Amino acid sequence: MRSAVCATEVVVIAAPDNSVALNCGGAPLLLEGEQVGEGLQLEASAAEGTQLGKRYTNETGDLELLCVKPGEGTLAAEGVALVQKGAKPLPSSD
Repeated sequence: MRSAVCATEVVVIAAPDNSVALNCGGAPLLLEGEQVGEGLQLEASAAEGTQLGKRYTNETGDLELLCVKPGEGTLAAEGVALVQKGAKPLPSSD
């Protein structure tokens, strides 16, 4: 999937059973081959950016996106910004 308003591209790693509206920079994410609508612009309130190779998830953890091309937009699902997923801590070797 790719953003309609910035360079961000993502791959869906995990998705919930129900349909979810995904956005980046305040505009819908597009599937391969979909055309960008006219008049779409990056919203200032949704311009925190994405980082290459980072995973983004929702609060429940049932949605996970991997950023394969960074951009200026903020990823969101159903209007709620996704958060960058942190690394799992390794067990101690004591």
